[in-house]
Amino acid sequence: MVAELGIEPGSELRRLQQAILARDPALDLGTPAQVVPLVPAELPADTQAFTARAAEVERLRAALVDGDGPAVTVIDGPGGIGKSALAVHVAHAVGDRFADGVVYVNLHGATSGLAPLTPLEALRHLLRSLGLDGTAVPADPGEAAARYRSLTAACDLLVILDNARDVRQVRPLIPGGAGCRVLITSREPLAVLDNAHHLHLGTLAGPEAAALLTHLVGAGRVAAEPEAAAEIVRLCGGFPLALRIAGARLAARPGATLSDLAVRLADATRRLDLLEYADLAVRAGIAVSHQHLREDPAGRDAARLLTLLGLLELPTHTPAATAALAGWPEQRAEAALERLLDARLLEPAGSRGYQFHDLVRLYAREQELPGEERAAAVRRALHHYLATAVRAECLVSGRTGDYDDFPAEQPGEELATVAAANEWVEHERDNLLAAIRQAAGDSADRTAAVLANATQWLFDRRGWFSELIEVSELALRGADEMADWAGKAVLHQGLASVHSQLGRFPESLRQLEAGLACWDLAGLPDRKAGMLNDLGTLYTMMGRHDDALAALEHALTITERTGRRDHQSYVRNNRAHVYYRQGRFEEAVEEARLVLAMTEELDDTGSLGVARDTLGDACRAAGLLEEAVEHYRHAVELQRETGFTLYTAVSSWWLGHALHDLGRPEEARASWRESLGLLREARLLTPAEVAAYLAQPVPDTPDPIRNQL
Repeated sequence: MVAELGIEPGSELRRLQQAILARDPALDLGTPAQVVPLVPAELPADTQAFTARAAEVERLRAALVDGDGPAVTVIDGPGGIGKSALAVHVAHAVGDRFADGVVYVNLHGATSGLAPLTPLEALRHLLRSLGLDGTAVPADPGEAAARYRSLTAACDLLVILDNARDVRQVRPLIPGGAGCRVLITSREPLAVLDNAHHLHLGTLAGPEAAALLTHLVGAGRVAAEPEAAAEIVRLCGGFPLALRIAGARLAARPGATLSDLAVRLADATRRLDLLEYADLAVRAGIAVSHQHLREDPAGRDAARLLTLLGLLELPTHTPAATAALAGWPEQRAEAALERLLDARLLEPAGSRGYQFHDLVRLYAREQELPGEERAAAVRRALHHYLATAVRAECLVSGRTGDYDDFPAEQPGEELATVAAANEWVEHERDNLLAAIRQAAGDSADRTAAVLANATQWLFDRRGWFSELIEVSELALRGADEMADWAGKAVLHQGLASVHSQLGRFPESLRQLEAGLACWDLAGLPDRKAGMLNDLGTLYTMMGRHDDALAALEHALTITERTGRRDHQSYVRNNRAHVYYRQGRFEEAVEEARLVLAMTEELDDTGSLGVARDTLGDACRAAGLLEEAVEHYRHAVELQRETGFTLYTAVSSWWLGHALHDLGRPEEARASWRESLGLLREARLLTPAEVAAYLAQPVPDTPDPIRNQL
């Protein structure tokens, strides 16, 4: 036609041509249906509050107008994240580039109170938008889809499919023409759609969220209360819907202060109630996704799991811990977690973790579950952490049998190596802390005390002191209410160790004295050996060497009576430190060599590293510098292998001094640099402090090193 007429046919002529080729019955003049020569422009109004998303807008614009890109673009994300607003905004910006117009269908895939459109209902809408009506619209879904593909085969059309529920709903709605573009929004990722471009929409970043709130309530009010505005943004979690509701509440009350709303939103029990205004509600949007899971046989596990996960106060969720929580095999739990992820009710956290957005967490906590069922599920999850922490501690420390009086009721993760145990501790640190906090809320249970005990040694060696103090004090209060003297003794001992390493010697001494009294009250005097050993260490740090030797002698007497060779090696190791501080260098080296031999019999990598470090100290004090370097190097390797960050830093530091004394300054400096880097990673030194130490020719000894025996 172009060759014959010398002109480009318009959209109406092209549509008529396609209808003739498709033998569309609407062309029969004897029927009431007619091809309507119109160009659809069905977009809802662009929101005046649209802000930010500049990068996303550009990506979508390029996907829709560049001829070589995929014909289908999917925007997915949780409810209230702004998918529809973004799609409509971009469609308004590029709509005039589509000669045959823009059609829009709200598929109601996640609309509160409305059932999702069936594919046939959506096709009827699309066909009417393209000019068919009456009997020209087939009643059969397959015929309707075929007619739709025929009508769009030569079209230059933009199709917006908003609020899609799943792939089955949208697949028949993809037009057939190469000139067509489709923009879909959905909570589901719709990952199996062919040749689709995917945009995963997340929460607004802080500045973008603040800009949206400012646009809604006015720059003057935000400038008058910037801290309150920032708190509102934080509590809304970057959710555009939540910010819109907060903004609407403030806009409707010009005399209200931002501070008042911030205070009310800070109450977690009221936040979802406050994030509801007129026809906007965060809770309702989440509830729709939850209800869809309940209605889908394949989603019922996920629907139940959402409620169960709301019982835990953990920052992230792993398949193993979730399996314990639900009482399911891990594979089933992971499948349910993945389904919640697809429904955008969970977000990814690392390679194998999952997390709630704060507002979804609040919704999950509102869901009802019988009291006994709630308690049993929480206990299973907490004991999963207890069992795994005990396993990790035993692997890394080489000790066993310390937890026999309170066995875990769950098997925990099957950690097989020291490396696996250390990796688990690193990944699960925040969850362990949260588990102890939650367990401490039950004043009639020992779980918090035993879990805190199991994590003390693991945290202490990494320099996680502030976290350890917090959870140990929480657990101590619970143990006190139960008169759990043994539990209290162990917690006092852990707190004493932390305070000692922070240089708080009087507080450490107070904790040890309280712990020794608890062992007497528990009727377990032989359990005092470890605490007496720590007391000897503390006295050594305080320069009270005679008191240190007396405490260590008492501890050694108990360990010889109980036959614990490992405990004897710990006590003798600390006695070697007292000897060389007293100037008894030969005795110190002899004692340290004996400890090394004893420790090599125990197959305990961590203790072997400590023994090597002590022998290095004794040799350096005695002037045996070459031998000291050898032992320090071994100590660093062993400490690194066991994940003892702080101890690795200590051995590296004194290795540097031994190398410096041997006239090897470059090697010494490299060792000091490694030590300071480890202290920075453990958050025991700031970057500025590290730089200041490195600026010195021979760095002063930092407190985290000085406070180690």
